[in-house]
Amino acid sequence: MKIVTYNVNGIRAAMRKDWLAWVKATDADVICLQEIKASPDQLVDLLLIEQLGYEHYWYPAEKKGYSGTAILTRKSPKHVEYGCGESDYDKEGRIIRADFDEFSVISAYFPSGSSGDLRQEFKYRFLDDFQQYSNKLLTDIPNLIVSGDYNICHRAIDIHNPKSNANSSGFLPQEREWMEGFISSGYVDSFRFLNPDPHHYTWWSYRANARAKNLGWRIDYNMVSQQLSDKIKRSVILKDALHSDHCPVLLEMSF
Repeated sequence: MKIVTYNVNGIRAAMRKDWLAWVKATDADVICLQEIKASPDQLVDLLLIEQLGYEHYWYPAEKKGYSGTAILTRKSPKHVEYGCGESDYDKEGRIIRADFDEFSVISAYFPSGSSGDLRQEFKYRFLDDFQQYSNKLLTDIPNLIVSGDYNICHRAIDIHNPKSNANSSGFLPQEREWMEGFISSGYVDSFRFLNPDPHHYTWWSYRANARAKNLGWRIDYNMVSQQLSDKIKRSVILKDALHSDHCPVLLEMSF
């Protein structure tokens, strides 16, 4: 079972960069998308997605051209849950979940706080509420994978220059502490589980030729519940996918 998380930074822009050919070549079973910035009625290529064998479930933000998540799957889910029941987050389309017999997978787009204090406070509130949401889910659904853009670098190894970014949103002590607590509450960082070495990133600024220099941040994760940790087979950052300022992260599970 191959699961991919990918912040596409606009699904329509990604499709113009031959994203569908990448989807076909990657041959994933489940693709979790973030920052889709579109609703299904704005997409003309839905039939092409279906021709690749995928069912598709979209959770766009109410605000046009903003945020939103989606799940593409070759395996029919027994249930799809849109949102988490908190209107401030649900109107931004931040969480969608698909339930299968062996596991459930969430595509989550955590808020960024980089635009200022108000959004940073919103982010902190989201983190607290998401932890509570996760705690309940793990009780009801112990076989859970939370894939997405967390907008947080967990540790110094996950960012190209931890000293100069010590006061940057996404690497603030409170955010990193939250990530530590989230993992300790019942998850495995599947990439770090298999890849302990440095210089692996999933997002690069468009400025200063950062991607070519590999001056990046690792903020996209496939978090696997501890209940499923023995099923983790492989985890790879697909850095050659160039449809976004992020790149996808692949998780392979053996069920």
